[in-house]
Amino acid sequence: MFGNLDAGGVRKKYRIVERLSSTFTVTEICNTLGVSRSGYYKYLATRKQNKDKALKELIESIFRQRKGIYGYRRIQAELMRQYGYNVNHKKVLRLMQNLGIKAIIRRKRTYISTFQSIVSDGRVAENLLNRDFFAQKPNQKWVTDVTQYRIGDERIYLSAIKDLCTLEIVAYHMSSRNDNALVLETFKKAFETQKDVTGLIVHSDQGFQYTSHAYHDMLPTVGAKISMSRRGNCLDNASMESFFSHLKTEALFPYDIRDIQDAQRRIEDYIHFYNEQRLQLKLKKLTPSEFRRQFAA
Repeated sequence: MFGNLDAGGVRKKYRIVERLSSTFTVTEICNTLGVSRSGYYKYLATRKQNKDKALKELIESIFRQRKGIYGYRRIQAELMRQYGYNVNHKKVLRLMQNLGIKAIIRRKRTYISTFQSIVSDGRVAENLLNRDFFAQKPNQKWVTDVTQYRIGDERIYLSAIKDLCTLEIVAYHMSSRNDNALVLETFKKAFETQKDVTGLIVHSDQGFQYTSHAYHDMLPTVGAKISMSRRGNCLDNASMESFFSHLKTEALFPYDIRDIQDAQRRIEDYIHFYNEQRLQLKLKKLTPSEFRRQFAA
C-alpha cells in the first residue's frame, strides 16, 4: 500500500512514530502507518549522526574562536550563550574526544616567589585574608602580585590587581623595570576607576614593593587595609598565582614571541579577553565584567 511513498513521505511517518513512541510501541505504530521498524531505526541513527555533525561544527568553531583554551564545560556554556544549544557536558566531552581536540592543559607547578629575596623595608602586615578567597561584593578583597616574562636577555614585568568577588583584573601595569613605581602605578590606575574602596583588604606577598614605605603610606589614605602572605608561602596568594598561570599558559607559552612589544600586546589582549569574554564557571558561567555589572544594576 505504501510502496510508492516518496522519501519525504516516509520521513514524515517516521517523525510520527517518534512522537508517539512514548505512548505506543514502535511496532504498533509502524504497522499502523505501513513503515518498517528497521527503516525507522535507520532514520533515527541517520538523524542523530546529522545532529552530531552540526554540533561538532559548532564545537570546533568555538574551540578555534577561543584559540584552544576552552575545555568541554566552557564550550558547553558557549553553546548555550551563542546558539541557545542546551547539551549535556558529557556529550560535549565525547564529541571533542571524537574530534581529537582538547584544551590547553595548565601543568601543576610549584611557585617560588621571585622577588621576595630582594631586601625590603621590613614593613610586614598581618595575613588578614587567611586564604579566604571569597568576597560578597566588589572592592571588598583584592589580591595583587608581580610576575615576569623573559625573551632572550630582556624581561617584561607585569603588576596586576584582581578583585576576588568578580575575578576581574581591576588594574595592571607593565614595565621593563621591577621597582616600586611598577606597583604604585598599578594602584594609581586602580583608584582612578574604583572610587569607593573604604574597608578594602589588599593582599600581597612580602615582596619588596609591598613592604616599602611608599606602599604602606598609600593604601591607608584611601581607607584600605594591607594584608600579606606568610613569607615564602605562595598558596596564601593562590588566586593571583592562578591568574598569572592562565595568562602565561593561554597567551604566551603557546606562541613564538620574538620581542617585548609582541609579549606586551598579547598580555594586554589577554587581560581584555579575561575580563570581557572568558567565561568563569565560578561566576555562574558569566564573564567577570558581566558579573560586576550585576552589582551596578
